[in-house]
Amino acid sequence: LVGLLDADDQWHEWSRKTLAAIPGALRTTETAVAEACHHLRNHRPALSAILRMIDAGALVLEPLVQRRAARIGRLLADYAEMDLGDATLVVLSELYPRAKLVTVDVRDFTIYRRTDGTPVPIIAPSRC
Repeated sequence: LVGLLDADDQWHEWSRKTLAAIPGALRTTETAVAEACHHLRNHRPALSAILRMIDAGALVLEPLVQRRAARIGRLLADYAEMDLGDATLVVLSELYPRAKLVTVDVRDFTIYRRTDGTPVPIIAPSRC
């Protein structure tokens, strides 16, 4: 979301093209959106764009922390470098196992594993 909405972001063009090629609504977590909003806090139009995407149904938020707190806690215990946003995205990938996570965070998301031991499938730029 940051790359998509911040024209100065190094991944802006890649994010724009990649996300435009995905049919239908994008699915993420409230925690991941909060993290993106934190990074975009100085770009008020980008914050408004996120809210418009949510309102239009183009961005669907999955509230996972309360429903999956035990699983999120296990992930945070297993991966010292993992933050809450990343943990919710791993859980989201467990709920939608055929979906792919669009990320520029290749380093972390190639390490994280789902509950069944499989890696989170990702779409990432080739030169991260």
